[in-house]
Amino acid sequence: MNEYFVPAGSGEAELVEKRSRFLGHLRPIESEEEARAFIEAMKKQYYDARHNCWCYLIRGGAERYSDDGEPQGTAGIPMLEVFRRAGVTNLVCVVTRYFGGVLLGTGGLLRAYTQSARDALDSAGIAAVRQWVQLDMPCPYALLERVKTELAACEGVTEGVDYGAEVLLHALLPEAAAARFADRVFELSAGKLRVRETGRVFRAAAIQ
Repeated sequence: MNEYFVPAGSGEAELVEKRSRFLGHLRPIESEEEARAFIEAMKKQYYDARHNCWCYLIRGGAERYSDDGEPQGTAGIPMLEVFRRAGVTNLVCVVTRYFGGVLLGTGGLLRAYTQSARDALDSAGIAAVRQWVQLDMPCPYALLERVKTELAACEGVTEGVDYGAEVLLHALLPEAAAARFADRVFELSAGKLRVRETGRVFRAAAIQ
């Protein structure tokens, strides 16, 4: 199964540029119907705004965008390019602009819509959809931070931590990195810590 990247959740951001307000809203989606429903909801919520520019990307499917009255090429395409460059799909983004009375020019508009889309994605975070190995590992408190550092170095994700006499760490690791992580943990604990695999799952998990 091929891995791909999606938003980890919803994202929102606000940018003020020469008195114009840009409100970015991003949502994860699975279909064009979901994308268009969200776009219409944003248009109704911000009915008094000058522009509600948008784009959406569906994995293996449609890519659509609209400048919604802004000069051609200054809004929808720059927003779409943010997500293409990030390698993220299955999302819709609407950037609402309240005009502040000062013209920004095509360069200023392009930068503002690009930044708004990027900030909305930063707010949402990114999740990897891939085959994960599920792990449990008992760990002394003194080694917890070092183990987490090794986990991050192997592109792993902490799923949860149970605190008792010692820590029980629940984690996800990409299949290709699971053995390397187990070896590193064994080394840093002088053979005292062992990783226990509890299952395998193909799903999204936040990586940033």
